[in-house]
Amino acid sequence: MARRRAPFPRRTAPARRTTIIKVRSRTELKDRCRTDTRYYISSAALTAEAAAHAVRGHWGIENRLHWVLDVVFGDDQARLRTGHGAKNMAVVRHFAINLVRAVADKKSLKLRRKLAGWDVKYLASILGLPLR
Repeated sequence: MARRRAPFPRRTAPARRTTIIKVRSRTELKDRCRTDTRYYISSAALTAEAAAHAVRGHWGIENRLHWVLDVVFGDDQARLRTGHGAKNMAVVRHFAINLVRAVADKKSLKLRRKLAGWDVKYLASILGLPLR
């Protein structure tokens, strides 16, 4: 009798999944409504309240970092998609956004970035360099 092989022999067993979260969202636009359904899988046993908190936390990170990178740096318009160049520029953008965020003034992040490009003194103040 032939022994049956596993369908994916090199694949490791997935972590034990204990919670599947289904989120339905409704977005009201000017001329129509849009409904989206998203699924999340968690290895933690979560209550509905804890799952909602985790999902909001996920989207908070998405909105805080990726949206800012797109608006401030035009990240979605970047032409680098493959290889080391894309990864290197991602590191540079993250480094720059953290420096710009650390400034304690009332200007927007986009304006701070532009000012750093226009004014050497402002750039030096962001980098913590002494003015000459």
